[in-house]
Amino acid sequence: MSEIQLVIRSTRVITPEGTRPASIAVSGGTIAAVLPYEAEVPAGARLEDVGDDVVLPGLVDTHVHVNDPGRTEWEGFWTATRAAAAGGITTLLDMPLNSLPPTTTVDNLRIKQEVARAKAHIDVGFWGGALPDNVKDLR
Repeated sequence: MSEIQLVIRSTRVITPEGTRPASIAVSGGTIAAVLPYEAEVPAGARLEDVGDDVVLPGLVDTHVHVNDPGRTEWEGFWTATRAAAAGGITTLLDMPLNSLPPTTTVDNLRIKQEVARAKAHIDVGFWGGALPDNVKDLR
């Protein structure tokens, strides 16, 4: 196992098999392993025991309109992703239309990716918009 920096322990961890007591080993900000509740904490790792608080995977919001770099006073990546993280959302998927720039061309997609890269606090993905005049950009 790679170097574990953090172990999160709870009596109620949501897993694909159901809810159970477990210890979650974290390395480099990524879950490295879900271990038995009583697992020994690796040397040098910090233990965060949350008792009976529920630990569950982050949520994915598949329908957001982030207007960055276009109308950031409405919602930009900095604010949208911070607010999402505060609510337990770990990934936002930006809709292609009603945003500036709309992600209906490869050039606009690259612009939004670059802006998001510098401002996002969580993972971000992008839907592409299909229009009659952008068939060349769909691939």
